Amino acid sequence: MVLAERHALVTGGGSGIGRAVALRLAALGAAVSVVDRDAASATATAEAITAAGGRAASTTADVADGTAVAAAVAAARAAHGPLLVLVNSAGIAGFAPLVDLDEATWDRMIGVHLRGTYLCARAVLPDMLAAGYGRIVNLSSVAGVRGGPQLCHYAAAKAGIIGFTKALAQEVGPRGITANAVAPGPIDTPMLRGSGIPDAVLEQSVRNMPVGRLGTADDVAAAVAWLVSPDAGFVTGQVLSPNGGGYM
Repeated sequence: MVLAERHALVTGGGSGIGRAVALRLAALGAAVSVVDRDAASATATAEAITAAGGRAASTTADVADGTAVAAAVAAARAAHGPLLVLVNSAGIAGFAPLVDLDEATWDRMIGVHLRGTYLCARAVLPDMLAAGYGRIVNLSSVAGVRGGPQLCHYAAAKAGIIGFTKALAQEVGPRGITANAVAPGPIDTPMLRGSGIPDAVLEQSVRNMPVGRLGTADDVAAAVAWLVSPDAGFVTGQVLSPNGGGYM
């Protein structure tokens, strides 16, 4: 129970990677506040945690909305106290050629990923600074380091998260807080399946992976769990990429 004294906020915790992370951190003893835009899915994750004997609460927020984020963080504090772990996992997906990419779609992609990461980190940092301890993990993607066709908006958002993480790590490291990014390869989640990714692209991705399969949400949750653990106290400003060897 290495996280028994910790309270973690997990965004996008209603499904996919976020849900797997929330369940994993709870199994390690953390109290988990699950944030998701979908109230029913957030509640379902929290109920799964409590049914297994863990501690959890859920709240609803669009992470691109600063007022909603502030309210969600306040609700989390009221439920389980100061937040010392943050996992920014909320995300959306989509493919579009740049010539067809309208401004609203671009703004939404940047808003959920990059603005959402900034808003959530800013909201929880006072707790971490007061405690002289914190763990922040931001979900990026291999698209953020190598790009991808029809992914200009997604790759830009995910690359921005990496830059944000590295700058934040330098800023808060002297205060006992680490900040790292996790950049998964293709992970078999509802978001991937609903992203519109062409079957041929997905099949080629699997062929390019030495491990010969898509990743699972649990594969990513394991990486996140290590980064927020006491064992990773000397690791900050890094990008850990569970991608099956598809990108090296």
